[in-house]
Amino acid sequence: MFSKMGREIKTIEYMIRIYCQGRHQSMAELCPECDGLLSYAIQRIRHCPLKEEKTTCAQCPVHCYKPAMREKIRDVMRYAGPRMTYKHPVLTLFHLMDGLKPGFIKHVTKRKKNKEGVRWSSE
Repeated sequence: MFSKMGREIKTIEYMIRIYCQGRHQSMAELCPECDGLLSYAIQRIRHCPLKEEKTTCAQCPVHCYKPAMREKIRDVMRYAGPRMTYKHPVLTLFHLMDGLKPGFIKHVTKRKKNKEGVRWSSE
């Protein structure tokens, strides 16, 4: 099928489409707000520091999204998540399996505190 990052991009794309159709009644195209959110999400997924080794974003210690965008993605996931089971069951299953992986933390081994705040460092 797809690589893990490719699956994650497809999953968020379908979730945003479900959300936009249900909340904004757009049918063929995404509304400008949802289109911008999708572009932002794809950019953040592609630049994820943990790449193929990470679990789902909800369990990740490195938050790539700005706080406002993170809240929008949460709204999308709350709405679209239950609907994904029926519309895209295979992607939903992969997403659930990715969330069960506990081993990704080994790559994020220690925290260093400095003047700017908390930074994650990897081995």
